[in-house]
Amino acid sequence: MIEPLRRTAPLIFASPHSGRRYPPELLADARVSLISLRRSEDAYVDELFAGAAAHGASVLSGTIARAYVDLNRDPAELDPEMFDERPPPSPHTNSARVQAGLGAIPRISGDGQAIYRRKLSLSEADRRINAVHRPYHALLQNLVAETKELFGCAVLIDCHSMPNNARGAHAPDVVLGDRFGASCHPSVTALAEATLRRLGYRVARNTPFAGGHTTQTYGRPATSVHALQIEINRGLYVDERTLERTNGYARVRADMTRLAEALSAAALHKSLA
Repeated sequence: MIEPLRRTAPLIFASPHSGRRYPPELLADARVSLISLRRSEDAYVDELFAGAAAHGASVLSGTIARAYVDLNRDPAELDPEMFDERPPPSPHTNSARVQAGLGAIPRISGDGQAIYRRKLSLSEADRRINAVHRPYHALLQNLVAETKELFGCAVLIDCHSMPNNARGAHAPDVVLGDRFGASCHPSVTALAEATLRRLGYRVARNTPFAGGHTTQTYGRPATSVHALQIEINRGLYVDERTLERTNGYARVRADMTRLAEALSAAALHKSLA
């Protein structure tokens, strides 16, 4: 958590997938290499948006690896095939994300390999969710409530990166997801898009990423709580083979700080509260 010296904007930047801590039990049970596990990360996204605190926003980042527990999933999104007993009945166990191997406890790594050499117990899943997932969202929920109380509204920017596997000259550099207008006031999405385009980025909306658990859970424009997901093409700033920062890193980090500055300067509390 990075707090500004003074909260001057109703902005919260959250990075649930940038955690780089790999618990020993995950490494012991994994049948894949650490670099394979790390390809699940939104590498360095927490660093890209850290400068938002200088413009009056709060910045929250997950520290535990996404491969261990995914903070951008409903905790009930458990893949029945992964466990030695069936999870409690829930519509979430049949979600498209679970079927793709990317539930609250991921079955596959970022490069599509099966992570585990054995089936897990449900008690292991519960322990991870209670130790990591629930505290993160309790903190985020409190932060949203405090921000709304302070400013009359809250704007949550959920920060991610996407693999550079798109083809064609018009593939986007950034995808903004507001669940097709359901999670965020259109003025916020429009301002983010205009700012990024002015900085030279190709921007798309809602395709292929419209928003996940975080935007769906927190985005309630009717109650003055807005959530916008941002996905940055990793190829702009990282070598996806080694996960080392490239020469583009400094530019992207500076530009994400400029995005935070533009959103902060827009006096969102006056138009969204």
